[in-house]
Order: sequence, then structure tokens, then C-alpha cells
Amino acid sequence: MSTDDLACPQCSLTETHLLGSNHVCDTCGHEWPAEVAEERSGEEAVRDANGVILASGDTVTVIKDLKVKGSLTVLKVGTKLKNIRIGSGDHAVDAGGFMLKAEFLRKS
Repeated sequence: MSTDDLACPQCSLTETHLLGSNHVCDTCGHEWPAEVAEERSGEEAVRDANGVILASGDTVTVIKDLKVKGSLTVLKVGTKLKNIRIGSGDHAVDAGGFMLKAEFLRKS
């Protein structure tokens, strides 16, 4: 991966360069190890309410009653949702046709 398209984790600007074994942001001066940058080269990880990384196929538990828009349905606290799919955006978790925010879920 070239440093031309690598964004700084602190200010998110792409004006960075490699200095030894660290990447350095030209704008804010933030430095971070090159191996951390390689791990982040893919999409940002989707994390549950406890900060655990979620992956497609995981089982999660709802931690708050969630009203479903356009319906009278409510997902109650403690509801287990199996075989989730991870997407992108604000509602990154697809669980049984429901698009949910990861902050209201806990990995089971």
C-alpha cells in the first residue's frame, strides 16, 4: 500500500509519509507504526457495544429495546440474532432483514 492514499488515524487527512518504521502525518504530526497501518488498510472494523470486532456469521444479542421503523415490531433486550452480515455505513449489521447499529449489539 502506498502512503499516498493512507489516511492519518488522528486527523483523517491523506498527506502522510513513511519515516523509518512509522508513518507520519504531514499535517498534524501524528506518528503510528507501519504494521498498524497495514492492518487498517481494509475497511474499518465494525465493533459492538463492548468494543469487540464483529464478523459476518457471528451471533449477537440486543442490549436495548429497538423499535423497528414502519412497523409495530420491537426487538426486545436479550434477543439473539444469528448469522449476521457486516456491511458498511451507519447501520452496518444486517440481522434477519433488520439493519442495525452495532452500538446496540453485544457479541454472544
